[in-house]
Amino acid sequence: MELRHLRYFVAVADAGSLTVAAEQKLHTSQPSLSRQIRDLEQEVGTQLMTRGAQGVELTSAGKAFLDHARMVLLQAEAAKEAALRAAQPPRPTFALGFLSGAEIDLLPEVNRVLRDEFPGLEIRLSSDYSPVLAKALMRRKLDAAFMRPEENMGDLACRRVRTDPLVFVFPRDHRLASHAAVAPQEIVNETFYLPSKAAPAVRRAVLEYFNRAGIDLKPEHEVHNVVHAISMITSTRAVMLLPAYTKRYLPESITTRPVKGEVPTIDLVIAYHKANKSPILRLLLSSVGRLAGAPS
Repeated sequence: MELRHLRYFVAVADAGSLTVAAEQKLHTSQPSLSRQIRDLEQEVGTQLMTRGAQGVELTSAGKAFLDHARMVLLQAEAAKEAALRAAQPPRPTFALGFLSGAEIDLLPEVNRVLRDEFPGLEIRLSSDYSPVLAKALMRRKLDAAFMRPEENMGDLACRRVRTDPLVFVFPRDHRLASHAAVAPQEIVNETFYLPSKAAPAVRRAVLEYFNRAGIDLKPEHEVHNVVHAISMITSTRAVMLLPAYTKRYLPESITTRPVKGEVPTIDLVIAYHKANKSPILRLLLSSVGRLAGAPS
């Protein structure tokens, strides 16, 4: 029994006609196809289809045989594809993480840097909070990640890519919107929200800033991400202090103002495991200067 016998049988079963299968699917003559089907039936040892004026119908044996024939053909095709893939040289891969939102600015330049030197490179991307990215780096599930610096980075090293200023965020019709810049003392009596522990670096930068300003901050709630922040600011007319790059996500109903006086900042770094000796990583690290020029 050969694969061509199975292909012929499946084609006839799908077409419901020896003539249609021969002319439209297999591009062979009807007598030749009939002979191939008879050879298959002889090999199997039973009749698989009956021929009549209305075409062909599968026997109960033919119906049972059809499912297995389809499976064999699929497996043969899968085996062929696997062999072809194995014959190709393996593509280099690089697992890269981004602090959610940072990829919008950085990824185009990262693509240019890496694919100029490694044109066949497959970049596997992930986007998450910095603590999650740090854990993935520790477990060597990521080669590098653009993230906020964590307090206990263990076997991880990092290089600063850029420094993001923090800005005040509030409803566009808020009383502070008339100010060119906002001093920390001006939000003391406002509803203020703090980033949650899911974003510890930003949370820490906000708390340290108000501590230096001598303000005992008593946030009413915490927000987990930019979408949550937008919802809470809009519904409760609250104020927040967020990295300036989040401005691109805000709706028209929300505005931002710079901080008056000392401007709190937070770094964006590229982090990696110290044991990672990948030449792709080395290239990326050598190009931090180019990446720092990406708009934030």
